[in-house]
Amino acid sequence: MEKRTEPALSPLLLAMRGVVKTFGRSTAVDGIDLDVPERAFLTLLGPSGCGKTTVLRMIAGFETPDSGDMRLDNTPLVDVPPERRPVNTVFQSYALFPHLTVNENVAFSLKLRGGVPDMAARVRRALDAVHMADFGDRYPHQLSGGQQQRVAVARAIIAEPRLLLLDEPLSALDRKMRGHLQIELKALQRRLGIAFVYVTHDQEEAFALSDVVVVMNKGRIAQKADPQTIYSRPADSFVADFIGNSTLVKGQVRERHGDMATIETPLGNVTAPVADGLAAGDPAVLVIRPELLSVHGEGTTTLIGTVGNCVFQGERSMIEADVAGVALRFAAEAPYSIGSSVPLWLDAGRSFITRVAT
Repeated sequence: MEKRTEPALSPLLLAMRGVVKTFGRSTAVDGIDLDVPERAFLTLLGPSGCGKTTVLRMIAGFETPDSGDMRLDNTPLVDVPPERRPVNTVFQSYALFPHLTVNENVAFSLKLRGGVPDMAARVRRALDAVHMADFGDRYPHQLSGGQQQRVAVARAIIAEPRLLLLDEPLSALDRKMRGHLQIELKALQRRLGIAFVYVTHDQEEAFALSDVVVVMNKGRIAQKADPQTIYSRPADSFVADFIGNSTLVKGQVRERHGDMATIETPLGNVTAPVADGLAAGDPAVLVIRPELLSVHGEGTTTLIGTVGNCVFQGERSMIEADVAGVALRFAAEAPYSIGSSVPLWLDAGRSFITRVAT
């Protein structure tokens, strides 16, 4: 089985080593190592309080690490004030000045630095990049939420930063607008060739945008990999539970052969791909994604379940069925009645045995 940890993106732009940040008795960031390659779209993903925003604020210079090293282009960053860092930030609120036009908002950061001779041309180029050049004379209240978000990005990129930081910039938008702007943001990042570091708690957003996803838990990095690896090969039970709509079945590894292992579970013995470092006798969890369960006789392991819940989701229903005390979730085209019996086939070869999170 080919192992994938992260895309081959280089050279390195930002490096953080052993970075720690505490607030009183609380450790927000606990000794992380993080690399951001040039031109990468890297997303910090995790629940509230996991430390992702604190990492972003330290990169921006709004917070100072208690210990550790941070380098941008191999130049020490910790003692550089925010206004002198080749980094800009797009905040959740956008923070546009209501009394300034779009053109004036975008030009604001250049004016703070004393201005540049070609300011009007640079404003135009920045607005062109986000498809907002025709809105330069409007005020923020005359724009939609999505348009305001694009103006905030234009204001951030006009100074030509080496790195753009985005702190949940789409969270205030409705689902349809978020989906539209996700596509625009990714396309913009490719056009600009600037590395983006993006913070979100929304896994679908992270997967849609990112080359690299960094899942954080309790101030530490639980896993850093491309979205496909994060989804199909979670590093531990925390990542598996946070990502997707999985069923985690507790068990014990009975035997291991190379990249495969057999785990003893309430569902029976299941042979599946296994995480590095697990050996016979170790506690582990079997990760079963809904798409790995079929009602059409497709799979390697046959189970019989009793339907306990059925949620209509439009073109399909999400079913929860009890098998030996384990609630398995799967999608079906037609709804099932509560209490009915349903045969299930598990594609064990696409499930995954991973370690228990500590």
